[in-house]
Amino acid sequence: MPVLEATGPGQVWSWDITDLRSPWRGITFKAYSIIDIYSRTIVGWRVEDREADHLAVEMFERAFAEHGLPRAVHSDSGPAMRSNDLKKLLAKAGIAQTHNRPRVSNDNPFSESEFRTMKYRPNYPGTFQNLDQARAHLATYVPWYNHEHKHSGIALFSPNEVHNGTWRHRWQQRHQTQQAYYNAHPERFRHRPYTPAPAATVGINLPKTGTPAKDTERLQAA
Repeated sequence: MPVLEATGPGQVWSWDITDLRSPWRGITFKAYSIIDIYSRTIVGWRVEDREADHLAVEMFERAFAEHGLPRAVHSDSGPAMRSNDLKKLLAKAGIAQTHNRPRVSNDNPFSESEFRTMKYRPNYPGTFQNLDQARAHLATYVPWYNHEHKHSGIALFSPNEVHNGTWRHRWQQRHQTQQAYYNAHPERFRHRPYTPAPAATVGINLPKTGTPAKDTERLQAA
């Protein structure tokens, strides 16, 4: 069982490839995506007409140049994920590599969640007429996801806010607003409200020990 833990951005990445439907039966475009599991930021992506080992390697090389080297990279067990080319690249950089267990569907939840967000957006085309249209859609989706999407898994902050740490200032604003309203109208509440914060530690297959309340208490103490 893969067990991965991240206490900040840039430590653990997850990646996967999903099919984008075309009008032609049996033909799909391939959306590659790398996500930082702590901040949920998409740190690398591309859209191609096939899965290929060298395309995945090129995507990771660009991601390393832009974001630095993570401690570990996780993926499912597809051919592109287990390719020797990618294995050599990660090993040369000193990056650990883990994979899903056979017949286990929830070992790669961060990538799966990101793809679900993409495909359930109201403006998702469903079918892409050509590769250029698929690439153009991802070129608008990724910036929206990173900078505007209020992610439920990180207390409704954007991935970019969690990645660069600006979420703490936004959290203080939310917290002060909630507490001020409570102090002005305590009769409207059953108890004092708390302001959720991103978890201090996230991971894959970690034992459940933390709670949102504890993360909020951590910020209030600070």
